[in-house]
Amino acid sequence: MRKVKATLIIIAMFLITYFLQINFFSWFTIRGIKPNLFIILALFMGLYSDKKLSGILSLIFGIVLDILIGKSIGFTGILLAMISFLGGYFDKNFSKDSRLTIILMTLGATILFEIVMYAINIIKFRIEIEIVEFAVMLGVEVLYNVILIIILYPGMKKLGYYIEDISKEKKLLTRYF
Repeated sequence: MRKVKATLIIIAMFLITYFLQINFFSWFTIRGIKPNLFIILALFMGLYSDKKLSGILSLIFGIVLDILIGKSIGFTGILLAMISFLGGYFDKNFSKDSRLTIILMTLGATILFEIVMYAINIIKFRIEIEIVEFAVMLGVEVLYNVILIIILYPGMKKLGYYIEDISKEKKLLTRYF
């Protein structure tokens, strides 16, 4: 029952993120570039939720995004699931209490996602490689995502620890107490 509650909260977060990405941030673009809130959501799920649950939900969310707004089905889901698993790895090895750590995680995840998606688009759709335009687009999107993390971090941290208490099982060895 507790995991169902965490899953419902994460689905509600996806719907809110989708609304913000499609409607709200279409008004606030920089050079026509919007932030990619789904990268932040996948990283957030990996950090604060169960590893399997966050990976599966990220894959499903990515496939839904591909169906609704993508050119090809599957790539976004796979990349979001990878970012979610990367968040699970970061959860074990880095502190979630440091804003700088979360900023660096978001920066790396955004760069990884966009470079792989650009490479897939080059291979699949045979588009020309435009390094300068891609670098500008990547820089603006990274900056946008980092600014949003700086603003949203306190609320994300509070909600994240709530989801973590619900979804992750605490394994205590009582014989040592």
